Amino acid sequence: MNILLLGSGGREHAIAWKLRKSPLCDHLYIAPGNPGTAAVGENLSFGVNDFDAITACCRERSIGMVVVGPEDPLVNGIYDHLRSQKELEQMIIVGPSAAAAQLEGSKAFAKAFMGRHGIPTAAYREFTKDNYEEGVDYLKQHALPIVLKADGLAAGKGVVIAESHAWALETFADMIQEARFGAASAKVVVEEFLSGVELSVFALTNGREFVILPEAKDYKRIGEGDTGPNTGGMGAVSPVPFAQGEFMQKVMERIVRPTIAGLHSENLAYFGFVFFGLINVNGDPYVIEYNCRMGDPETEVVMPRLQSDLVELFLRMQQGGLAETPVQFDPRSAATVVLVSGGYPGDFEKGKLIQGLDKATAGDTLAFHAGIREENGNWLSNGGRVAAITSYGSNIQEAVSLSNNAIEKIHFENMNFRKDIGYEFMSR
Repeated sequence: MNILLLGSGGREHAIAWKLRKSPLCDHLYIAPGNPGTAAVGENLSFGVNDFDAITACCRERSIGMVVVGPEDPLVNGIYDHLRSQKELEQMIIVGPSAAAAQLEGSKAFAKAFMGRHGIPTAAYREFTKDNYEEGVDYLKQHALPIVLKADGLAAGKGVVIAESHAWALETFADMIQEARFGAASAKVVVEEFLSGVELSVFALTNGREFVILPEAKDYKRIGEGDTGPNTGGMGAVSPVPFAQGEFMQKVMERIVRPTIAGLHSENLAYFGFVFFGLINVNGDPYVIEYNCRMGDPETEVVMPRLQSDLVELFLRMQQGGLAETPVQFDPRSAATVVLVSGGYPGDFEKGKLIQGLDKATAGDTLAFHAGIREENGNWLSNGGRVAAITSYGSNIQEAVSLSNNAIEKIHFENMNFRKDIGYEFMSR
């Protein structure tokens, strides 16, 4: 089977690496890809939202499966567009419809969905310019800290946890009045702050059946000890030590099953990954957010720990029998540490020469490319998040240590990374 993977980040390199291991994958194309994906497949020079080019590629290259990596094309309707092409009706599309992708595309939609299906989440209100002053009054009397979320897609940076009312009011004005995130923050969801440890749980579903993939915990803040502004993700670990037994039973019964049942009851076409962003509050799970695709950098630890054939799982998703398909996990821990450009998540410079990245892949360590481009045989930084260094270990501490040791071989100007990924679990 010829497979087309859409995307260009570390998530897509990890998915491409996993897809290529399948004997069911004849030829792998990645659009637009990066130098890392070029090592496991063939990169194509069109973007993830160029629906005409994607359609033409599927026709001309006899694509049997399209795997959508990032959220933008899903929210923009790539599933619906491809499904409307009669000659491609047998093609498998890994990704939900635009209507179902609103679980990620609109925080307000997701909150209302959870309310309809009794799924535990933080209390919330939503505000726009039309009820802005009401929002100001609401924030002034809200308990601290206060969580403000841009309703739409904001590349993982549209969430602010304000520790003071002044900070909350400034952020609220910045989002709505100053359009800090463009149309994404035309509506703002204000949430109750939940205190606990976060984790990410992943399901693959066809809207009726599902299987669970390895869970993970990511680290969003730029600074060690979870300080500073949010980023797209500075690292991740898997497994999560407390994600077992009674807690995971609660996740399944209170969150995963009601979500999949809700998709089915509301006739939302959903073929692909559901990302459950959860928080453990005194042993009880609550949903912080849904994503309609795999997370980044969580994918860089989930795919290495997934021993089952990913292409086969996608086939079962489409053809049925997914729930009866055993999913095998690597028993080892995995940890990924993200290398970022200096200044990220604020202003940063691109085009920095990357040295030693090829030497990082050895033994139990993998290097996944993210914001990297190739020029005259050299690898240059091309984004805020540049690469993700993933290692296996007998426990989280060993896996993190191996990744940090590998990073000592890598250099580019103003390179930054967190040395404390997995810090909560180091004593275990």
